[in-house]
Amino acid sequence: MNKQANLITELDSLVSEGRNPATMDIDLLDTSTLLSRINNEDQKVALAVQAVLPQITLAVDAIVSAFSQGGRLIFIGAGTSGRLGVLDAVECVPTFSVSDQQVVGIIAGGEKAIFKAVEGAEDSTSLVLDDLKNINLNAKDVLVGLAASGRTPYVLSGLAYAKSLAVTTVGIACSPDTPVLSQADIAICPVVGPEVLTGSTRLKSATAQKMVLNMLTTASMIKSGKSYQNLMVDVNASNEKLYARAIRIVMQATGCDYDTGKAALVQADNSAKLAILLVETGIDAEQGQRLLAQNDGFLRLAINEALGD
Repeated sequence: MNKQANLITELDSLVSEGRNPATMDIDLLDTSTLLSRINNEDQKVALAVQAVLPQITLAVDAIVSAFSQGGRLIFIGAGTSGRLGVLDAVECVPTFSVSDQQVVGIIAGGEKAIFKAVEGAEDSTSLVLDDLKNINLNAKDVLVGLAASGRTPYVLSGLAYAKSLAVTTVGIACSPDTPVLSQADIAICPVVGPEVLTGSTRLKSATAQKMVLNMLTTASMIKSGKSYQNLMVDVNASNEKLYARAIRIVMQATGCDYDTGKAALVQADNSAKLAILLVETGIDAEQGQRLLAQNDGFLRLAINEALGD
């Protein structure tokens, strides 16, 4: 059997590549009905993610542990999966004021592959080694391999290299019993079933992956002290909209008025977290910074200590 025939056999075995019986007539439908079919399929995604919450929990705890030891969260993937990893990594910087080195997204083919497919990149087993060596992947890190099919060579090679360095690995795929899952320390497989359009894994599979990524980064950041109540108090006030949001966060957290919130933010050098601490406790910025450092950035603990609770 030649290589192409082998690939066809592999694709036939993947849940994500199956034909969806609910959409066999999709090319005949009016627009409203067509959209309803897509929406019906999309509703299955959250339930598929719900089924793998125990595995996501393990991954979050591993990431939080890595962060506490100075480690990083690194996503690797090709095509849509790679773009999703890059997107989630990039969004962590303004949302949580972390370094762009703490959460890293790597896509097969490099930055140009974000905008245009790079021929052969996902099938390369050597490119990923260069990519991971360039960022000095080490045992403190957590590496997450993303592949809807669960068989992307670029991702498999990356996982194998990571394991050789004793790096904790997470595999995310939407087809069970696939190599990405078996090679990872933690396997996350939301089985969303066949796509509306056969093989177009940018649909339900990508949505499931994005939901899992949302959980991995958001939960890990929350458990690393990046929130107070449900407010993102470490937001980076890098533009007018985010500066206004920071003032609003101070107001929401403390119940203070606009002028008080803005003044506290100025005193806190635009740190909403520190501004909240100042308003809530009446201490000065230097004391507040010291308290936050003593409590590893957890605002609630710092407030309690300042108030003697």
